[in-house]
Amino acid sequence: MQLTDKVSIITGAASGIGFGIAKRFVAAGGKVAIADINMDAARKAAAEFGEDRAMAVEMDVTSEAAVNAGVKTVADRWGRIDVLVSNAGVQIVHPVEQFPFDAWKKMLAIHLDGAFLTSRAVLPYMYEQGSGSIIFQGSVHSKLASALKAPYVTAKHGLLGLARVIAKEGGEKGVRANVICPGFVRTPLVDKQIPEQAENLGISEEEVVNDIMLGGTVTKEFTTIEDVAEIALLFAAFPSAALTGQSLLVSHGWCME
Repeated sequence: MQLTDKVSIITGAASGIGFGIAKRFVAAGGKVAIADINMDAARKAAAEFGEDRAMAVEMDVTSEAAVNAGVKTVADRWGRIDVLVSNAGVQIVHPVEQFPFDAWKKMLAIHLDGAFLTSRAVLPYMYEQGSGSIIFQGSVHSKLASALKAPYVTAKHGLLGLARVIAKEGGEKGVRANVICPGFVRTPLVDKQIPEQAENLGISEEEVVNDIMLGGTVTKEFTTIEDVAEIALLFAAFPSAALTGQSLLVSHGWCME
């Protein structure tokens, strides 16, 4: 599948999964806006693709003003917005009874408010041109729950509902919305969780990896960035509304539907 000259905004794209998706989209012929709260990192990432294929956009996805301004910057430069990948995310782990309210609000703001604000900002452009694809970075935790991750699980479940509403509202206007649901991907975000979960659960880091993170998979393997990027390309480039309002698990069989 190709994205020839299609314009994508990818949040949290200066590193990790977001950068991997940007790399795959450029390889498929697309143009990418590297939207990230860290502008220096965004510029560095965009430079790897060249200014004809990528641009850096400073964007705090929890800020309505920042999101609206960033989306307008992309539309002003390239004249259209074809794909949104709402990928920005963080992880904080605590038992529910110990979860700081500020941390709860931060998690929901980044994962859920960010998806809403960026979607709301791009939809008028997509509706005007009569086409578009919105992709949320969900998780196996959009389907299942794990200890210590109350706001993360809550937000990832919420993305399914938001995508389905956008799919319903956007169908006649040519806009599709879908959710990628990866298993654990070995990124700095996951590496940070390993010692935290070991401490909270009173087990070894090796047990966290083998039993908690990979115990439910059929191969005892992490999902890769490249795995997720291929599904993002599928959702971005799919040629019809036959694929909308859906979620696709990429988890080595950890969760099956």
